[in-house]
Amino acid sequence: MGWHLWLTALGIVLLFEGLGPLLFPNRWRQYLQQIAAMPASSMQRLGAALVLAGAAILIIFS
Repeated sequence: MGWHLWLTALGIVLLFEGLGPLLFPNRWRQYLQQIAAMPASSMQRLGAALVLAGAAILIIFS
C-alpha cells in the first residue's frame, strides 16, 4: 500500500467526519454531549467495536 492510498483513505474519513457538524451542527453537539456523558466502559466497548469493524473491512477488501 502506497502513500497515495493512505492519503486517499484519510481524505475520505475526514470528508465523512466533517459532514455531521457541517450539515447538522446542533444535532452534532447533542450527539457529542451524549457521548461525553457515557461511562468509560461504554466508550471502550464502542471504540473496540469501531476498531473491529474497521479491521474487518480492511481484511475483507484487501
